[in-house]
Amino acid sequence: MKKKILAIAVVAVFGAMTMGPVLAGEVDVSKVPEKKQTTLKLYLTAKEAYDMKKEGGDKVLLIDVRTPEEIQYVGNMGDMMDANIPYQFNDISGYDEKKKVYASSLNSNFVAEVEELVNKRGLDKESTIIVACRSGDRSAVSANLLAKAGYTHVYSVFDGFEGDLSKDGRRSVNGWKNAGLPWTYNMDKAKMYFILR
Repeated sequence: MKKKILAIAVVAVFGAMTMGPVLAGEVDVSKVPEKKQTTLKLYLTAKEAYDMKKEGGDKVLLIDVRTPEEIQYVGNMGDMMDANIPYQFNDISGYDEKKKVYASSLNSNFVAEVEELVNKRGLDKESTIIVACRSGDRSAVSANLLAKAGYTHVYSVFDGFEGDLSKDGRRSVNGWKNAGLPWTYNMDKAKMYFILR
């Protein structure tokens, strides 16, 4: 009888340990490039972000911080994405000679828009928030802005939606799309930035 009770207790403890939130484990924090580092040091691969959102459901927010244009023409995380709240916008009235792209302007309402979404969902500053961009740079900056505003569990998707560049200049190394995770070109207008405002 004692062995049976011990066996049940071991199974219960192991089961409780495996039922908790998915913990980040693939990202070696010591190897995170400076431009992808965050003050909270919380990183996820795209696969880990998918698993955390799937397990956490409405208690975990997954926010895509890319521009609405990127979402329209490159695709998005579909049902997994809670909202598109851009960290910055394209500014076609200017050009960045160094980067050879259109200039950009910061979204001065970024933190306020996230706060509005958090409140609307009945969450708080201790709730889990995952931010994702193309390859992990803007999500890191976004995570830092949220940390500065008092949010304590903000994860940056280290490899982003499209992933890092390969040696041939293509985004085929890692990321949401390259991991074979569900994505779509269809946009849910209720989740897009200008609808949330």
